Amino acid sequence: ADAIGGVINIITKKKRNRWFLDASYSYGSFNTHKSYVNFGQTFKNGFTYEINAFQNYSDNDYYVNAPVENFETGSIDRSKKERVKRFNDTYHNEAVIGKLGVVDKSWADRLLLGFTYSNMYQDIQTGVRQEIVYGQKHRKGHSLMPSLEYGKRDLFAKGLDMVLTANYNKNLTTNVDTSSYEYNWRGEKHLMNSAGEQSRQYSRADNNNWNGTLTLNYRIGKMHTFTFNHVLNTFHRSNTSLLAAEEMTNAIAKETRKNISGLSYRLMPSEHWNFSAFGKYYNQFVAGPVATSTTQDDYVRNTRSVNSFGYGAAGTYSILTGLQAKLSYEKAYRLPTIEEMFGDEDLETGELSIRPENSDNLNLNLSYNKTFGKHTIYVEGGVVYRNTKDYIQRNITDLSGGKQAATYINYGKVETKGFNLSIRYNFANWVSVGGNFTQMDVRDKMKTSISSSAANLAYGERMPNLPYRFADSDVSFYWRNLWEKGNVLTVTYDNQYLHSFTYYSSAIGSKNNDYVVPNQFSHNLSLSYSLRNGRYNVSFECRNFTNEDLYDNFSLQKAGRAFYGKVRVYFGN
Repeated sequence: ADAIGGVINIITKKKRNRWFLDASYSYGSFNTHKSYVNFGQTFKNGFTYEINAFQNYSDNDYYVNAPVENFETGSIDRSKKERVKRFNDTYHNEAVIGKLGVVDKSWADRLLLGFTYSNMYQDIQTGVRQEIVYGQKHRKGHSLMPSLEYGKRDLFAKGLDMVLTANYNKNLTTNVDTSSYEYNWRGEKHLMNSAGEQSRQYSRADNNNWNGTLTLNYRIGKMHTFTFNHVLNTFHRSNTSLLAAEEMTNAIAKETRKNISGLSYRLMPSEHWNFSAFGKYYNQFVAGPVATSTTQDDYVRNTRSVNSFGYGAAGTYSILTGLQAKLSYEKAYRLPTIEEMFGDEDLETGELSIRPENSDNLNLNLSYNKTFGKHTIYVEGGVVYRNTKDYIQRNITDLSGGKQAATYINYGKVETKGFNLSIRYNFANWVSVGGNFTQMDVRDKMKTSISSSAANLAYGERMPNLPYRFADSDVSFYWRNLWEKGNVLTVTYDNQYLHSFTYYSSAIGSKNNDYVVPNQFSHNLSLSYSLRNGRYNVSFECRNFTNEDLYDNFSLQKAGRAFYGKVRVYFGN
């Protein structure tokens, strides 16, 4: 999130062919279609352009196991689940992106102007818990986004590089919840006394988002580099109800403005070790409506500002050839996101007064990389310690009429201790096999309740709704120059394991397996054939081929076994 404010510099591919065309189409289970085309050209005089378009569509009508409401009694037997098919979960989005500009000029290595148009439609099948089901609820929207990118090495002076990016995103999202029927998981419906499956609304959110990033690097000789980075983000949302004959816009908008500045120094005296030190300044302004009464029928505009300083250091040292150690410390802040503060005007309520997370983070890492003839091995292990205050936690809250929504709170003290291990082995260009294991123990360190002075019954327990042990592994076999030089056949098997965890505190749920997301172990197979050095490609994939029951946080079920096929072509010079 806010790590890019002075620490991480992500560099995308800049080298351009004179022209290129990259296009693909895939089709798979649940009537899923994905298509993509990217075309661009760079002329000798430096003029360049690129056009990118894509679409995604899926019915998402996979089977899940869920309790079914009995409309005659109005009750849901949560201990009894039926195998049912999702029926209100269609999703599609489309976008076209155009860029034009110049490259390799004396005054600009890159100067690109861009424009993006995107469109989205989403049926909403469930609420924040799977036992809640909707039959007609949906949302739709579109975005318009102009953008600018400028980059120049050796700007004004040798060793001074600058990258500037900026964009403006105009997004309109409409939430529609006007049905007079309630639905159960069999698709049966029942007439209600009032309209609205969650809460009656037909409203449009008008979102305006400005983003800008400035990065300056100054190199002094081969040993010293100074980096300055500034990130600006402004957001403004106004909500308009479309239920009445005339549109009614809320008088008080929701606004935020973030400024994050980072300054770092890097010392690189040799290939064997280097050291970085950095500081960050965080500023956030937030404004929005706050209810003046418990009935929430009157609001006033409330504003607040947050200013914080962070700092840290990191270093690497090559102990032996191929053996490297890395150590870092940061006093970090994570500013709340738009959703955490303002919600999505539907199922996520947000919290205007949410405070930034702040933490002391310590990381130690060792890695070893060595090649022995045709054999290459890579091993990496690391430990993590994090002491967090004002931890931002997503909770489920009850609404009137038995409905539920998600909200966010600051949870006083949380401690994280964890480690990760990765290993990979390659034999020539024929076989690659590897795996990862991670354990992240995130514990509640509040001795008293955050809402009272009473003892906290969950003290020392794991924080809820967080996976804490997971692993994955994969193996790939390559048949190169199969049938013709430049062709490659690749067969890959991979898997993911996720250990069970509770989505409410284990102090109240784990004893009887209540509120538990079970162990998950899924397996995938893929086969791809590339012809003429990647010019033509075809692939087939089976996801979750053993048809395991897989779940997201708060036990929302994912898709079972699925098949996908894809064709891709690439031309260029």
